[in-house]
Amino acid sequence: MTETGFEKVPARNRRRFPGISSRAYEHPADRSALVALRKLSGFDTVFKALSGLLPERSLRLLFLSESVRVGEAQFPHLHEMLRDACYILDLEKVPQMYVQQDPKPNAMCIGLDEPIIVVTTGLVELLDEEEMRAVVGHEVGHALSGHAVYRTILLFLTGLALKVAWIPLGNVAIMALVTALREWFRKSELSADRAGLLVGQDVNASMRGLMKIAGGNHLHEMNVDSFLAQAEEYEASGDLRDSVLKILNMLPRTHPFTTVRAAELKKWSQNRDYQRIMDGHYPRREEDKDTSVSDSFRESASHYAESVRSSKDPLFKLVGDIAGGAADVGGRLRDKFTGAAGGGSGSAGEAKGGATGQG
Repeated sequence: MTETGFEKVPARNRRRFPGISSRAYEHPADRSALVALRKLSGFDTVFKALSGLLPERSLRLLFLSESVRVGEAQFPHLHEMLRDACYILDLEKVPQMYVQQDPKPNAMCIGLDEPIIVVTTGLVELLDEEEMRAVVGHEVGHALSGHAVYRTILLFLTGLALKVAWIPLGNVAIMALVTALREWFRKSELSADRAGLLVGQDVNASMRGLMKIAGGNHLHEMNVDSFLAQAEEYEASGDLRDSVLKILNMLPRTHPFTTVRAAELKKWSQNRDYQRIMDGHYPRREEDKDTSVSDSFRESASHYAESVRSSKDPLFKLVGDIAGGAADVGGRLRDKFTGAAGGGSGSAGEAKGGATGQG
């Protein structure tokens, strides 16, 4: 152990990604929302005007006065991690980082004009160096994607909803916005987990970090494979009532459940998209302006459709079965009205429909 409490790990070279666009690692649902917002005429102007209403200045002054600003003289190991993460993801301006006294492990990236990163003492004390590196990369990923803006708005609207709860219908409208923003933000967390992996380039460290956030500093009592098995059991277990309860449990959260995050990140690390990025094949920032909104939405829709087909959740399986049955009926009606041969086409349609239903 070092004086800072971190284990010594061998120095190793990590691949750098010059000019990488955040589209390279963004979750499809996160990416489609961001592309649409960036293309929206007057979007920047609206949010600059809104910034006068948001307590950004107050937040900056609060962290400056009540937290410790990371730098060469304070938490230098975090300062080096931050600079390293920005270097790897090619983020030109290094955000300010603060350490806040809080036993609960947490981190966030907020701000409108300039993002700031805040990590709690609970998180710093919980994670080893490589696990913490993934977390810092996670927050830098938020900064590169522009998530800090929307996170700040979400915090503002959540607070506003509490203040106007007594106004008839006022709280309903705001909570509808908050619910939509939370759904987007949960997907953005999956994006940032991927950015953390690109920075740390150690999937085992990322898994350990998520496992510790869920179960505390008892690594010798935990097992990554068993932890990932929990995610599969969570998805597949129960009946339709449990599926509804899962949705209700998720609605008030800004983050996906930890086991689900671990499973999603493990799956992405084994995907060819991740390997292509590591091989140097990824979208560049200079191409962002030419990104098609419709293509992004199609990719997002395709992702959700595939999620429904492959999901083991009882509700999603029911939706898939209904969709498969509808395709089967549609095929039979098409054959009937086009005069197609009943035997051959019908059998093919049934086989196709059956396969879809099972997916």
